[in-house]
Amino acid sequence: MRRRWWSLAAAALLSVGALVVPASPAMAAPTFKVPFPCNQSWTGQTRTNHSPAYAIDFNRTDDLGDPVVASAPGTVDRVTDLGGTSYGKYVRINHGGGYTTYYAHLRGFNVSVGQSVGYGKVIGWVGSTGGSTGPHLHYEQRYNGNDIQIRFNGVLALYWGSKTYTSNNGCSGSTTGSGTVNTSGANLTVRSGPGTGYAAVGSVADGARVTIYCQTTGTSVTGTYGTSNIWDRIGSGRYIADAYVYTGYDGFIPNVPRC
Repeated sequence: MRRRWWSLAAAALLSVGALVVPASPAMAAPTFKVPFPCNQSWTGQTRTNHSPAYAIDFNRTDDLGDPVVASAPGTVDRVTDLGGTSYGKYVRINHGGGYTTYYAHLRGFNVSVGQSVGYGKVIGWVGSTGGSTGPHLHYEQRYNGNDIQIRFNGVLALYWGSKTYTSNNGCSGSTTGSGTVNTSGANLTVRSGPGTGYAAVGSVADGARVTIYCQTTGTSVTGTYGTSNIWDRIGSGRYIADAYVYTGYDGFIPNVPRC
């Protein structure tokens, strides 16, 4: 009987305790998404000697200058340049409820303090500022100022090691554009960078429809739609001259980020 009484009492105490234990950070968190535009794939690395421990470093080929987007709606509360130390150029977003995200080693900023941002909003570009030894994005999620294990769409990131993450951030259509190649029959050369001096890495057929992830300036090219120095990035390390692409716009496409 004594053992039975102890079991019942213990169960009651556990039950009462369960009522007062606060929800864990993971349960209360906003729905965070990968901090890059829709459908992009990035390698995220976690390691036991990282500071802070649960941060993720994101990389992909030729990622210098690639757009970084807000991983959840919130308000920008810090846009800081620490120079050649620590995070270098970084942005912090306050998501409410004690949750913040950090985006560090940026090449430049696209937001200001007090600005409201939503999914897919470009906040800056991948760089190598501060204590970075090469281009990448250092990304953190914090709760009440404390580093927490990162979740995307409620799913725990890989600890420890490297994993490829594909973004569904901003997939409502506001962060990419599209166009149709028009070369009057010839294939359009794809370059490794925004200019004719970059290596040819393939071609796109006349009439092909392409997704444009970002746009930048480079070598001026005279094509079907006049002379333009705009280049369209259609994949990682893959650029085509906008002078041969019909996008419906004379110049940069609204809402498509600059590379």
